Amino acid sequence: VQLQASGGGSVQAGDSLSLSCVLSARTFSRYDMGWFRLAPGKEREFVAAINSYSTYYADSVKGRFTISRDNAKNTVYLQMNNLKPEDTAAYYCAAVLWSGTNLDDPLKYSYWGQGTLVTVSS
Repeated sequence: VQLQASGGGSVQAGDSLSLSCVLSARTFSRYDMGWFRLAPGKEREFVAAINSYSTYYADSVKGRFTISRDNAKNTVYLQMNNLKPEDTAAYYCAAVLWSGTNLDDPLKYSYWGQGTLVTVSS
């Protein structure tokens, strides 16, 4: 199983950016998917997660970020609106087979993609 993330870039505060992550597995729909981020000097932070019946968000991104998935394309998306400088980080997608709960815990995830860098300037 491999994860390939894309879509990072440099934007201004208030702009939008969309990240994508493709999972190379034949049963994508069985995987719970998450996004985490790592900023310089900070610990890895949960951003958002999605399973077959719900979505979950960190308080810091709630109302600004939207996670979604397209099972036909084996892809999970993270739409980021109204970006702030504090959103600057490397963003990582992660996958776990049917975890169900505690999707904000990075230890739950079995597979990780490479990071894609998001830089937001003021």
